[in-house]
Amino acid sequence: MLVTRSFTSKVVIQVVVTLMALPFLLPLVAMVQGSLGGRGLGNYVKVWETGVLPTYLLNSVLISVFAILIVYACTMLAAFGFSKLRIAGKELWFWALLLALTMPEAVLLTPLFVTASTFDMYNQLVAVILPVAALQIPFTTLLARNFYDGIPSEIMDAARVDGANIWQVFWRVVLPLTRPIAAAIVVLTLIAAWNAYLLPMLMLNDPGRQVLTLLPSYFVSQYTNDQTGVLAAAVIAAVPMLVAYLALQKYFERGLAAGALK
Repeated sequence: MLVTRSFTSKVVIQVVVTLMALPFLLPLVAMVQGSLGGRGLGNYVKVWETGVLPTYLLNSVLISVFAILIVYACTMLAAFGFSKLRIAGKELWFWALLLALTMPEAVLLTPLFVTASTFDMYNQLVAVILPVAALQIPFTTLLARNFYDGIPSEIMDAARVDGANIWQVFWRVVLPLTRPIAAAIVVLTLIAAWNAYLLPMLMLNDPGRQVLTLLPSYFVSQYTNDQTGVLAAAVIAAVPMLVAYLALQKYFERGLAAGALK
């Protein structure tokens, strides 16, 4: 009887998960099918023949890599301070940081554009890298702080007794223990940076600075609307992220669970 109930539960869960996934899978299937309409694989050749794909790909990679580095460094240091250090008013500062989670990206576009223009960063990748990283840091800090809270303080105390200063405790003792949550932070930031659309569209007007998410717009203009080209470009832009996520899925799920639960 226990085996039957267990099997029935698994079937029910599988059905529910499948039904939840369908609304997300069907548009992807339609996108791939549409990209093969007309010329078939020739639509992908057409995207390659634009000559901009290598440049767009390189820019997306640069934005993603530098955003990950910034988010990782800031998150680990901030979470360590909020969790393990005695800082006056740190809870106030922590909740002030979390208030940034309530700010939608669209509301920030105008002040970000003015700031980028003022500091001569318009049409530079840094005008996308810094906002993308800043928008991720509040949530990743929340995850990382919960993870740090689960690290026994006795480990730090033992290192201090052995003569280590606070920086050595962080770098040599605590940081190596954060690999699970670090994986989640890397994947979350990678997804956000790679899929960024509004910020690159606003900040990067130079064709030599644009990114893969803007590649579909290459086939849409005032006089043309090549939908097969748009869909083929969208598939090309999505494939690297899909491959990266599948490769890192195991680490991402472990890290997310570790950061969500103390």
